[in-house]
Amino acid sequence: MATTSTTGSTLLQPLSNAVQLPIDQVNFVVCQLFALLAAVWFRTYLRSSKTSSFIRHVVATLLGLYLALFCFGWYALHFLVQSGISYCIMIIIGVENMHKYCFVFALGYLTVCQITRVYIFDYGQYSADFSGPMMIITQKITSLAYEIHDGMFRKDEELTPSQRDLAVRRMPSLLEYLSYNCNFMGILAGPLCSYKDYITFIEGRSYHMTQSGENGKEEVQYERTEPSPNVAVIQKLLICGISLLFHLTISKTLPVEYNIDEHFQATASWPTKAIYLYVSLLAARPKYYFAWTLADAINNAAGFGFRGYDRNGEARWDLISNLRIQKIEMSTSFKMFLDNWNIQTALWLKRVCYERASLSPTIQTFILSAIWHGVYPGYYLTFLTGVVMTLAARAMRNNFRHYFIEPLYLKSLYDVITWIVTQIAISYTVVPFVLLSIKPSLMFYSSWYYCLHIIGILVLLLLPLKKTQRGMNTQENAQLFRSKKFDEKEISLGQNSFSTTNSVCNQNQEKAFRHSSLKQ
Repeated sequence: MATTSTTGSTLLQPLSNAVQLPIDQVNFVVCQLFALLAAVWFRTYLRSSKTSSFIRHVVATLLGLYLALFCFGWYALHFLVQSGISYCIMIIIGVENMHKYCFVFALGYLTVCQITRVYIFDYGQYSADFSGPMMIITQKITSLAYEIHDGMFRKDEELTPSQRDLAVRRMPSLLEYLSYNCNFMGILAGPLCSYKDYITFIEGRSYHMTQSGENGKEEVQYERTEPSPNVAVIQKLLICGISLLFHLTISKTLPVEYNIDEHFQATASWPTKAIYLYVSLLAARPKYYFAWTLADAINNAAGFGFRGYDRNGEARWDLISNLRIQKIEMSTSFKMFLDNWNIQTALWLKRVCYERASLSPTIQTFILSAIWHGVYPGYYLTFLTGVVMTLAARAMRNNFRHYFIEPLYLKSLYDVITWIVTQIAISYTVVPFVLLSIKPSLMFYSSWYYCLHIIGILVLLLLPLKKTQRGMNTQENAQLFRSKKFDEKEISLGQNSFSTTNSVCNQNQEKAFRHSSLKQ
């Protein structure tokens, strides 16, 4: 029988017993399905053209808090406490330094909650817990604090193009702030979105367009018919169903823990160990595919996530998508994998850490990522290993890839080899993330004789490293941004640009960062 331990409602305990799943997980899935239906209702009956922004904010916030209470009980008060104190810090401290205080408080409060949950309540349990939503709220609090600091204190010429585009020029009201942090679409599983994108959605400006004249200047702004998200939502729900089925069946037969089984280690050949390592970590990913894709579908069903039209005139609903499954599974480099996995978190790390760090930005970014994820020792082993793997992969790519671009058969061979190496390296890196504890993690690495660590360090010692594009000055960044913006305008439908804050131009700027920071 499934465990009855939960901090939330026990109303669904009979269902939990029937499906043999923990009640916390059942509550999470049912609440997300309820949120999906609520999102359809929200888009149908509270559309921005007929309902005031105030009402939309209130409804989104109240529904979000209800779902939080249902899933986590009184622990959901942490969401309000963290958000409320952070808002007070923003008001009291002022725009010059509030981003620093908000960052320290939000991340510190999250860490304290994670410590109490892990070391006092349920060490090693992966059931739904209140620190999960707090991780998303922490991202939102810190992102918004930096965006307000950029918009209300720093000069425009000091900002990068993406910072300038995301900058918030006025202090949000308390209702807007709570709605952004605790709305029903993202309270349980995110994903992170920028404040300006969220407000644009609530106020119904996602579909406003500006038509450019011959001189390239904006002349007319008008509203285009709201595209339907139904096709995108259905496609994402199908992916959710397949991922959930895979997780409930195949994933349980291929546990990651078997990689450290003594009998397996003693009897398995190296090819067998490598194949099982890859397959077991492959089987561990569908639960993330399910949760993140369902969260994306919920936002889309409410009308949030519209990015514009592609060159064929098809609506794109990937503004806040968190992953690209096909590219993840076909990754031929560390960069390609990280570019397409937990996308919004990677962008958050870039915005609040990487592009603002003055010393060793890659290392600082991995450390922040580890702290944000939690206090399990395995997280730190994974991210410290990730630093070595990322830098080594960057060095290998920069020094050897250009030899294999042509002819085609040589490039194909290179792609096959790099796919194998990448999948093994990724799996090797994230095993501690799944095992959590230090002893089994070190046992795994010992069974592999720390071989990839050693290879990575040797690569860094022997091969020259090329500098990334992070050091470009503001004028160079602005020139790059304008160039990309022009390219996108050429392929956009009807020579139109969308007023959505995180526009196609900004997405390309973010992609340019990710390619430079994670480049192999």
